[in-house]
Amino acid sequence: MKKDIFIDNNIASRFKNPADPEYIKLLDWLIRFQEINEGQEDSNAYLVVSNKLLSEYNRSNQDVKGGQNIIAIIGRLQKEGRLVFVKNPEISSFRLKYFTKKIEKKLTCNLEDWDHIPIVLLSDWKFALSIDDAFVKDLNNFPRFTATACKRPEDLPYAD
Repeated sequence: MKKDIFIDNNIASRFKNPADPEYIKLLDWLIRFQEINEGQEDSNAYLVVSNKLLSEYNRSNQDVKGGQNIIAIIGRLQKEGRLVFVKNPEISSFRLKYFTKKIEKKLTCNLEDWDHIPIVLLSDWKFALSIDDAFVKDLNNFPRFTATACKRPEDLPYAD
């Protein structure tokens, strides 16, 4: 099972100049890479993304320089094979199957975030970080799935 995590754009934008020690710990965990040898368990972190999320990251980080912005981190993770990419057909298929009218009426996050819900729920760990209260609530309460979405890195058991 991959140790994968969804990081919302509103969290990723805090990577630019992380003064908060908890964001520094999260960055260290995400960036650390250990070559996997035969028979060795994969302890590396993976980032779960989609085309839509990558576009959001790009729009928010166009003018950012330095190695701690999310674009530089994605480049590094991609080279190391640590991006979990959820494709648009997978998102559409998930929405067709699980987004019933009843569930859609209960969702409180904005319509643009509806495509992010499948990204998290199709991942191995089903972990997400976002400062959006409605998105966090919808993920944690989505029927038939057990996701762990939090607003702060220290509230998510990613490093365990």
